[in-house]
Amino acid sequence: MEASAGLVAGSHNRNELVLIRGHEEPKPLRALNGQVCEICGDEIGLTVDGDLFVACNECGFPVCRPCYEYERREGTQLCPQCKTRYKRLKGSARWDEKKDGGWKERMDEWKSKQGILGGDPDDTDPDMALMDEARQPLSRKVAIASSKINPYRMVIVLRLVVLGFFLRYRILHPVHDAIGLWLTSIICEIWFAFSWILDQFPKWFPIDRETYLDRLSLRYEREGEPSMLSPVDIFVSTVDPLKEPPLVTANTVLSILAVDYPVDKVSCYVSDDGASMLTFESLSETADFARKWVPFCKKFNIEPRAPEMYFSQKVDYLKDKVQPTFVKERRVMKREYEEFKVRINALVAKAMKVPTEGWIMQDGTPWPGNNTRDHPGMIQVFLGHSGGHDTEGNELPRLVYVSREKRPGFQHHKKAGAMNALIRVSAVLTNAPFMLNLDCDHYINNSKAVREAMCFLMDPQIGRRVCYVQFPQRFDGIDRHDRYANRNTVFFDINMKGLDGIQGPVYVGTGCVFRRQALYGYNPPKGPKPFVTSTLMEEGGVPPSSSPAALLKEAIHVISCGYEDKTEWGLEIGWIYGSITEDILTGFKMHCRGWRSIYCMPQRPAFKGSAPINLSDRLNQVLRWALGSVEIFFSRHSPVWYGYKNGHLKWLERFAYVNTTIYPFTSLPLLAYCTLPAICLLTDKFIMPTISTFASLFFISLFISIFATGILELRWSGVSIEEWWRNEQFWVIGGISAHLFAVIQGLLKVLAGIDTNFTVTSKATDDEEFGELYTFKWTTLLIPPTTVLIINIIGVVAGISDAINNGYQSWGPLFGKLFFSFWVIVHLYPFLKGLMGRQNRTPTIVVIWSVLLASIFSLLWVRIDPFVIKSKGPDTRQCGINC
Repeated sequence: MEASAGLVAGSHNRNELVLIRGHEEPKPLRALNGQVCEICGDEIGLTVDGDLFVACNECGFPVCRPCYEYERREGTQLCPQCKTRYKRLKGSARWDEKKDGGWKERMDEWKSKQGILGGDPDDTDPDMALMDEARQPLSRKVAIASSKINPYRMVIVLRLVVLGFFLRYRILHPVHDAIGLWLTSIICEIWFAFSWILDQFPKWFPIDRETYLDRLSLRYEREGEPSMLSPVDIFVSTVDPLKEPPLVTANTVLSILAVDYPVDKVSCYVSDDGASMLTFESLSETADFARKWVPFCKKFNIEPRAPEMYFSQKVDYLKDKVQPTFVKERRVMKREYEEFKVRINALVAKAMKVPTEGWIMQDGTPWPGNNTRDHPGMIQVFLGHSGGHDTEGNELPRLVYVSREKRPGFQHHKKAGAMNALIRVSAVLTNAPFMLNLDCDHYINNSKAVREAMCFLMDPQIGRRVCYVQFPQRFDGIDRHDRYANRNTVFFDINMKGLDGIQGPVYVGTGCVFRRQALYGYNPPKGPKPFVTSTLMEEGGVPPSSSPAALLKEAIHVISCGYEDKTEWGLEIGWIYGSITEDILTGFKMHCRGWRSIYCMPQRPAFKGSAPINLSDRLNQVLRWALGSVEIFFSRHSPVWYGYKNGHLKWLERFAYVNTTIYPFTSLPLLAYCTLPAICLLTDKFIMPTISTFASLFFISLFISIFATGILELRWSGVSIEEWWRNEQFWVIGGISAHLFAVIQGLLKVLAGIDTNFTVTSKATDDEEFGELYTFKWTTLLIPPTTVLIINIIGVVAGISDAINNGYQSWGPLFGKLFFSFWVIVHLYPFLKGLMGRQNRTPTIVVIWSVLLASIFSLLWVRIDPFVIKSKGPDTRQCGINC
């Protein structure tokens, strides 16, 4: 299917295929799988009979004859892939003398290239040094310095011992006059200890990694030869263009089309799961602008290659740009981009008023997706290898619009279903062996990001065991103090580094490069012949025998509604269904099959996105993640009981996955523990027993070990103390709000079958910088933390008032109770600032809620009567003045 050939809409089930705005006969796609030696990179060559030379009949690992002979004579005599002993091939001593100039001469020449033969160093070919460099590993592990990690491990062990003594003392010394409160606190502390232990497993073997992009180029991009880098299919998913602005999606697509990678190896697929004509027309405008933007980026080596982010940079754009034409061309390009934005915004304004008769395309054809719940599948190639050229006549990467078919009565599985449709349609049209998935608001910030991933996936030593390379998620538009821990630095810079040292990081969604074969599971998918044939081609490419018409028909077929019926799609193949956090579940299944993953943190962040910076949106985002974890915990794929049969999942990795599914349940003891100090203050109870000098050592040692653990963790990870503290604060805020609701909704879904929907996080930004940070949006998620905050404030006031009335002897226990209440209030301080932001400083609902709670606890306060003077004499308020 050629670029600009027209929109193809159809339904396989209804035997429909509609070609809109003219469709020309497509040209056959070029096969992308070359037969080269995986050891030296030379062509494998042919035998005397003209057949392709095969060294290993067991796995067919591509090895040329010279490398095979060398392994037979002087090497390990084993196949590098399957480790099967090489057999002596018939006629192996013979070579086509006429064609290749004799076996001995060829072997000597090969040994010379490898540096095996001796000789005068001065006579060495100057290219030999480059050849040697190209044969070096493309990446390496960088272990954390022992001076940093060993003290951390020692403190972890010490803290575990102290924790054991602390819990033993707490259990053996009950508080009889407050047995209920004491028992509650003991249960909470035991759960916190268990949760902390699980959290330490993925941090025991943290590592860093380095990549060598120059070696990648030397090995796979030889001068004067076609690039041998593997093709990549890049997926961008979007649903609602009003919540996910088309301009944001356009910037992501433009950064993909301008990526530093061979253009014939890149294909961008945009999934429009809302079948929106606005998205379709915006993508058409984006394709036109890309013809100007892509050559500009590559000519002047622009970073980042998303125009909105590039032109908004407050840096010296003349730095390192010495070309005299740069300033002029930059001004022209900025003007072109402003005009492009005007056109996109005009489309958005037009889309706000839906015509009663439905949308009509420019040629008068009704838009096939007018009914978003009942429409055929749609495919449009905007750019491609035939017809997709920039203003300088160079080819552009392929850009494909895809909207899968939707019909009433079918289960579409939301984003996971859309991603599986992209896997299939890309397998038919391009079938790249690797895939990169991005959210519509995550643009490529580092143009060499795909090359970074290929340093692992194409490495002959480790590449074939790697199922995906996960990059950290970085964000723009967050205030300097990161009030609500949107950057999530502790997870990405500490936990993920630790997981990389075990079996690999968990899959967390956007910014991940997959091996296509790993998503197919154990068995290849079933279906029509062209698609099945593509699944068997590990090196990618489409079957050369398939006609363009057959590929087009197949592409429509694989995105039809009933295609997945009675298949293993979503069960064992592709993105796994059963959780709204399909990313975690999919990565878990791959690790259970024995694959490993890699965590890549280049110096320049690979991808950047927009984060929901106001409190309400942030809590809703965390609610979605936590609810997905709860769903996984109660599903058949729970890491507590799934995956033992084959035994491919390492134990530390299993503990890490268990931790990712049970962390929302910590909200229950956390909520209880946050209210206990206030209850103790209001009831004049103290759940901590009188502590002797010996027992005080346990408490002091525990707090010191907690503090030392945090400091040493920051030391080896490089995370700042401010980022760590924001993470701790939001752990409490999110724990007693979003995580709590996730547990309740998860239980309702499992026990009562009540399903809940989550809202798509808004990607739109305010004109004022950080304007959304101060926007208040009421949500029921704010009720628990508001309640806890007010209870503790009232408790502090009541406790201090009681101590003033009772004399100095009551101040000792008071300090212990005040410590925990202040701990809660300090952790909820960002939440309090969120409630009383610059806009809506006194929201009506918060005032009403506060007054209601204050009234309730005032009544309780009067009933508890904390102002009763506790002395040896009688209470005058009870026995009268004569007493």
